[in-house]
Amino acid sequence: MTQDELKKAVGWAALEFVTPGTIVGVGTGSTASHFIDALGSIKDQIEGAVSSSEASTEKLKSLGIPVFDCNEVDSLDIYVDGADEINGNMQMIKGGGAALTREKIISAIAKKFICIVDSSKKVDVLGKFPLPVEVIPMARSYVARELVKLGGLPEYRLNVVTDNGNVILDVHNLAIIDPVELENKINRIAGVVTVGLFANRGADVVLMGTLDGVKTITQ
Repeated sequence: MTQDELKKAVGWAALEFVTPGTIVGVGTGSTASHFIDALGSIKDQIEGAVSSSEASTEKLKSLGIPVFDCNEVDSLDIYVDGADEINGNMQMIKGGGAALTREKIISAIAKKFICIVDSSKKVDVLGKFPLPVEVIPMARSYVARELVKLGGLPEYRLNVVTDNGNVILDVHNLAIIDPVELENKINRIAGVVTVGLFANRGADVVLMGTLDGVKTITQ
């Protein structure tokens, strides 16, 4: 199977976690896009979705799935999204698609976070994938200097503006031994909106696409 076929397999496998009549939290990216396709096949059975990006919102609407503002819902049964890296503790790096802040907000209000990935995203230690940090534009240089103090090599993601009107710094050269500690440290830097470490709130269920089929991992 190709990598895209593995992504499609986990996207469709996530349908088993969808409860009829509920509003579903939906992520961003190529794997989440397959889940949106799958969700379209049962659109008459759900109330709608809350989306983490303008791109996902557009696709949901194109399939006839109602999209709710996050402020209109108190909680979500599930949030389904991919990851750029995930470790054995189900902690993740996310934000390759620059939607990390909205993804983190939706995951916070969801009772269960279903992470859908292909097996290439599994790592022992997070950090080979550059860690995205969403930053208020006027703080970009200051935040970069603070990230260097933490051992990182931040790189400004050129020509990218988030859906929130901010910029992204991608931090290279990190071996993230303690993801919770680093998440907290970076989030305390003035000007940081959020960091793409999902460690304090990791995944509850991982659906991993492998050549042997979709594996369900829980803690």
